[in-house]
Amino acid sequence: MFSELALPLRIALTLLSAFAVSYFMVPSVKRFAESVGAIDMPNARRINKVPIPRMGGIAIFCGFMVSAILFVDLTDQVKGILIGSVIIAVMGGFDDIYNLSPWVKLSIQVAAAIVCVACGVVVDGITNFMADEEMVYLNQPISILVTIIWIVGCTNAINLIDGLDGLAVGMSTISATTLFIISFIVEDIHINVSILLLCVIGSCIGFWPYNKNPAKIFMGDVGSQMLGFLLSSISVMGLFKMHALVTMLVPFLAMAVPLADTAFAFIRRILHGQSPFHADKGHFHHRLLAMGLTQKQAVTVIYGISILLGIFAYLMIGKTRNVKIICLIVAFVMVFSIVVYVLKIYPRTHAKRLSSPGAQEDDIKIYHKKGSQKR
Repeated sequence: MFSELALPLRIALTLLSAFAVSYFMVPSVKRFAESVGAIDMPNARRINKVPIPRMGGIAIFCGFMVSAILFVDLTDQVKGILIGSVIIAVMGGFDDIYNLSPWVKLSIQVAAAIVCVACGVVVDGITNFMADEEMVYLNQPISILVTIIWIVGCTNAINLIDGLDGLAVGMSTISATTLFIISFIVEDIHINVSILLLCVIGSCIGFWPYNKNPAKIFMGDVGSQMLGFLLSSISVMGLFKMHALVTMLVPFLAMAVPLADTAFAFIRRILHGQSPFHADKGHFHHRLLAMGLTQKQAVTVIYGISILLGIFAYLMIGKTRNVKIICLIVAFVMVFSIVVYVLKIYPRTHAKRLSSPGAQEDDIKIYHKKGSQKR
């Protein structure tokens, strides 16, 4: 509608409209969630100590949709992403109220990804790591399969990391900001990609004040799954089209923490003979809490890792192949070392400490120290 505005004004209005709609809708969404019984009740797996309404993602969804419709050029690819996000948001809303089965949700996620593919949002090829500007193009069946796996995987990754106040919305903001900066400075990426990412950023920032610790409302599946879907589909639309080594690595680095946490969670559950969708308290953020960190501290640590990885992604733009490979290796080693330490090495010493008299009671107090304040 206003896609022909001067770029600086378009950027400012996109951010402002997405923020305003999201921010001012949250109180109404909170009352709606309470009226339909979409409440997160305290239990052994959850961090919250008092009932907290979910479905706050409706406000994020509205902020994104309003700003996108107003300021994004509605090409077929954009329409596919918007329709897919509606499918994911509706499914997430029903899940927040009725608790849908994992296989039903997976089927709907695949359907939303197929809508994107049908509208031209596909991974055309992958970069040859041995050449700076050479792409290996995929045949259509493999291209479609890779696209669906990427979109569905990222959709679930953001959903699974939504376990602490402000974590998923902050991670999504950092990832979207990283992708926005890179998309904005790379000449061969259409401005639509950057504006769509601004819609995500603005709507997330509008929701964050209500979701930061201590949270007044959770985004629920309607928010976390939609954000994962948007980040993945927009990255396919833009950054996967770049003819350089950075093509696949930027989206991976921008969303490395939730993707790594999801991969470890699925592997851990399968090795224990459980369904990969089985809920547990073994996620990265749960381990940080078990180490004695408060919710705010744990979230800050994960924010910091994500920002650092975003910087690595930025440093890879326009550099030689060797520099890009070095950045990738450093980022991989850093993430792998931190994840292995938190998920494997530390829990052993933590378990020994819990076996001492009175230690478990003290640890539980630490674990919930901040989570129980002001709730």
